[in-house]
Formats: sequence, C-alpha cells, structure tokens
Amino acid sequence: MIREFRLPDLGEGLTESEIVSWHVTVGDKVTLNQVIAEVETAKAVVELPSPYEGIVSVLHEAAGTVVEVGSPIVSFDVGGAPGPAAPAPSGSATGGSAAGGNAAGGTAAGIAPAAPANGEPLKRTPNLVGYGAVPEKTGRPARRRWITGDQPAAPAATAAPAPKAPAAPPAAPTAAAAPPERPRSTPPVRKLARDLGIDLESVEGTGPDGLIVRSDVTAAAEVHGQSAAPDHGLPPSGPPSVSSPAGPSPAEDGQNVREERIPIAGMRKHTAAAMVSSAFTAPHVTVFLTVDVTASTELMLRLRRKPEFDGVKLTPLTLAAKAACLALGKHPTLNSRWDEAAREIIQYRYVNLGIAAATPRGLMVPNIKDANTLGLRDLAAALGTLTQTARAGKTTPADLAGGTFSISNVGVFGVDAGTPILNPGEAAILALGAVREQPWAHEGTVALRKVMTLSLSFDHRLVDGEQGARFLSDVGAVLAEPAMALTLM
Repeated sequence: MIREFRLPDLGEGLTESEIVSWHVTVGDKVTLNQVIAEVETAKAVVELPSPYEGIVSVLHEAAGTVVEVGSPIVSFDVGGAPGPAAPAPSGSATGGSAAGGNAAGGTAAGIAPAAPANGEPLKRTPNLVGYGAVPEKTGRPARRRWITGDQPAAPAATAAPAPKAPAAPPAAPTAAAAPPERPRSTPPVRKLARDLGIDLESVEGTGPDGLIVRSDVTAAAEVHGQSAAPDHGLPPSGPPSVSSPAGPSPAEDGQNVREERIPIAGMRKHTAAAMVSSAFTAPHVTVFLTVDVTASTELMLRLRRKPEFDGVKLTPLTLAAKAACLALGKHPTLNSRWDEAAREIIQYRYVNLGIAAATPRGLMVPNIKDANTLGLRDLAAALGTLTQTARAGKTTPADLAGGTFSISNVGVFGVDAGTPILNPGEAAILALGAVREQPWAHEGTVALRKVMTLSLSFDHRLVDGEQGARFLSDVGAVLAEPAMALTLM
C-alpha cells in the first residue's frame, strides 16, 4: 500500500519551507521515526522523522525546493493491500544514504486521521517533530487511533479522473460533493499565478484530487515563455535573450561572469523581513559607553586557572552576559515586550538571553533559557553549547523562540561599536566592541589599559532615555570593577 507524507506545519506561522537535504533515496527501507530529511524553517534546520515503516517509493520534491505546507514530499510502500503507485513528478529528487537519529525540536502535523463516517471534513492532529509518529495501538476505538494515511497516492496527472459510477463518463468528477467554484489551489500558488500572469482555469492540477501546486503554475509559465523562477520577489535573471551563434555562451561555460543572482530565500529571506519589521515598528535609540575593563580581563585570566572552570570557555562575552542579567533585575523595563494587540507592556521576571551567532547559514539569535538563574561557570558552559550548536546548524526552533534580551558581540570581528537592531519582540539589545589596549586616565596618570565600547539599542516606547542610560552604566560598572556586581544582587 502506498502512503504519502505531506510537509507538516512546523508551528511557526509559515506557509512553506525549503527541503535542505534528503537522508533517504528511492528504494531505501526506513523504520518508524527514522530521520528522512532536513527542512529549513525561518531560522532553523529541522529534521523530519518518518511516520511510517516501509520502503521509499517516490521523493516528490528535490533538495533545495521550496515546498508549501501540506504538499506531498515523499511516498512509502508500507506493504499490506496493494495500492496504485504514487506518481513520480518530473525532476524527482534523490538524496543521500539513509540515516537515523533523533529529530530536532518543533512541531509537525503530516498525519491525518481517517475520514469520519458522517462525511465531516478531516481534522489534522498535530504531532511533535522530534517525537516522530505515534504508533497505532490495539484495543482502541478506531476514531482515537492515529491513521497514517488511508488514501493511496494521487494518480498520475495524465490519467483520466475516476468516474462516480461504472456507467459514468471518464470526465465525471471524482468527489461526491459539488465541484468547487474555482480551481483548487493554495494562497501562495494563487499569488504566484497572479505574478506570472497565469490563469488557473487553464492549469491542470497534478496534486491530490486535482490540487494545483507550484510546479503546475511554473510549468504553465514556461509554456507561455515566462520566467518560472520561484516567487522570491526577484526580477527574471539576466537580460532578455538575443540571437547568438551556436555553442555555449560565456556565462554558460563559467567565463567572464560579471554578476551573480542569488534567490532571496531561506534564512536570508526571513531575517530580512524580521529586521525590516523591527526597524520600522520599534523606535530605536542607541547609547554608547566606553569602559576600562582591565579589572575584568584580569579576573577572567585568574578564573581560567581555577579547577572549577576546566572544560569551559570563559570570555568577555561571559562576563558581559552575567553583568547584563544582574542589571536587568534592577531595570526590568529593558526586559519587556510591547503587546500592541492587548495594549499592554509585558515585563518578564526571567531572562531568556539571546546571543547573536554568525553561522554558515546566516545570522541567528538562539537564547539561553532562564540565564539569570545561572552562575558564571554554568553561563559560560551554556554559551559554549549554544555557539557550537548554532555553527553546526542544529539549533532548534525552541532555542530561537522566547528571547527577552539579546547581546551581539561585534568585537570578535575587530569592530569597536555599532547600532544593533532589536530582535523582534524585545525591548533592548547590547553590542560589545573589541577589547583594545589604549592610553587611559588611571589613578591620576595615563596608562595603557584594556578598553571596550558598549552600545545599547532600545525601544523608546518601552524604555526612557534615563532608564537605558542607567542600565548601560550599571553593566559598565560591573565590567570596570567586578566587585560592583554585589550591589546588583
């Protein structure tokens, strides 16, 4: 029996995700909850576990394809009663060898319950990505069991629709209900059709029950001689085509290429949208403070030699993170959120400390939950784990959600100061500059000291200038003289 697995709703309000890679190929035998693919959400790569045990019969989408939530991505032969083979769309993907493991956090739905006997519409039952599918249990009423897709895969697009009765003509509708007033598709597909100037009435859907999917629209656009590029908001790549002699052009053979067009997709697309929303929603104000951090640097060197700090990386970021957590307890307005819908200001009694991390996939801001409850060693260990996980591309959606205050360490790139943009939904963000040895007034004379510049951006709807300045002053005081931390406890 052939059963489909559709791209699940990952619980982030997204309508589509990109398939980063396949861990299985057609013909591979998979087990329940085996990781079969990696899917990119707004800022995280989520591993998808298999909801079935069986053999992979079709990979409907290639790696690198942006797929709408609810679209079929893979079909399995689970044995039992034979069913019609799932259609293999043009350009079906093949991935790497099968791989197992536990999936990352997040939520998914991809498994639908059986259709009720009374004809009511199907209701999706959510399932957590990372926990895999829920195996069927015996002795339970059928209405409470998880059914992993009773319907066989949709027939090939070229096959004639199934008649309602044996005597009916081939063109009769397949469903008992009245046909819809307009072609069945999803909002993103309708938008793509509008952008490409394609009339959906003229498009034949190859999705389940005749659903018009993105590939149908792009194929129709190619027939009409239009660009079939995914809807990334970019103009068609390259200048209009002109007559040219036979043989590859310089661009085709990789010579004399003067520009490259990169689709705005994946993390870059979502990061850009979040930054634009933050910049034009929250009125940003930035204040600066240059601090002599020689005492903190000396303390850090002494602590590194302590046995209790073996195995952890103690850095200026660790000390600044601890100082910020202490100062937020005294200045809670910087650890708050503006709720426009409820017309309320939400002040947090905990600190989920976000750390801006530069990764091969772009910028992400995972956060340390309840960072204010951690001692210096535990905070250093959490920062190390957070950074390693982000660079390995294993940060989960749960790690990215729920931040209350963020720090961006631009000093590691040799930068002295900046005006950081708020992480959406947060009231403030602290940027750390490079620690430099500079002439500085110290105890009545000029001496070479370790100096750092702190930059604090905050939402002026939530934080007054005085509150922002006092918070930054307290953080600076702790970094200048670590004993000042006692006054904030």
